[in-house]
Amino acid sequence: MDSPVLFFAAIGLCIGALILTIVFVLKPRNGSIPIERRRYELSHDNSAVGRVSETAVQFMDTALGRSGGPFNREVLYQAGVKHSPADFTVTVIASAIVSAVIGTLLFHIFIGVLLAVAAPLLAKLVLIIRTQKRRAKFDAQLTDTIQMLIGGLRVGHSIMRSLEAAAQEAQVPTSEELSRIVNEVRIGQDPRRAIDDCAQRMDSEDFRWIGQAIQINREVGGDLAEVLEQVAGTIRERSEIKGHVRALSAEGKMSAVVLMILPIAVGLFMSVLNPGYMRLFAEHPVGIALVVVSAVLFVIGGFWMSRTVKIKF
Repeated sequence: MDSPVLFFAAIGLCIGALILTIVFVLKPRNGSIPIERRRYELSHDNSAVGRVSETAVQFMDTALGRSGGPFNREVLYQAGVKHSPADFTVTVIASAIVSAVIGTLLFHIFIGVLLAVAAPLLAKLVLIIRTQKRRAKFDAQLTDTIQMLIGGLRVGHSIMRSLEAAAQEAQVPTSEELSRIVNEVRIGQDPRRAIDDCAQRMDSEDFRWIGQAIQINREVGGDLAEVLEQVAGTIRERSEIKGHVRALSAEGKMSAVVLMILPIAVGLFMSVLNPGYMRLFAEHPVGIALVVVSAVLFVIGGFWMSRTVKIKF
């Protein structure tokens, strides 16, 4: 840094962003219930840092509006994140500021800008990965869910009472989704619409079949438990095929992971072995251009390999 003012300003921004990040991670999360309706015995953070963080979250909540921005409530819900959109957005912004300051101080201002841009992209990637894991876990629990529904129907419960009982017995995320279906039906949502919405959120064709079976039973009658038993058998066979395909494609996925990690590992190794050689990629215009081109090709190659090893059923 040539200018001491810019240096101290960067240090101050870094410290402030770190404080905000720590506050958002460690401070207790309150719901969206107004303060006057909360229990009076709950303690509130009245410190200066707490007030600043709450002001930042309130400002962000106002700025995002009802849409919630790129990290809206539905995206966070599908990823299993309990934070509000404003909380999560402010955390991402604070992380971007910290990354930018650290990258600028340690390397170059271009690296700092690149890290700042990468922070929200990395947050989005993390949410996508968490969403995929949550959906995979929901599909893995689906067979047990059907068995609980069949058991409830055979003892005389209605389908909604069986869904409620399954929600109480099932694990996350199945318990959350079934509870949401029951609550939506209680406030007037059509059961078929509620089940279809759940299947769409979880991207589960198997659960959509369950909704269709329930709807057909409501229209023409019949033994719903027997129908669900046949659906469960079909889902088991599909699960076996999926497992076989995953085993066959595991080698391709591992190759993709190795090819994605290899250039990063080589870059880090060369930075330790010969820092002067790697410094050219952060200081020389040609080196910076090569880094940008490499990052673009890296993203394209990663997307191409992910599509190659992903099998759709």
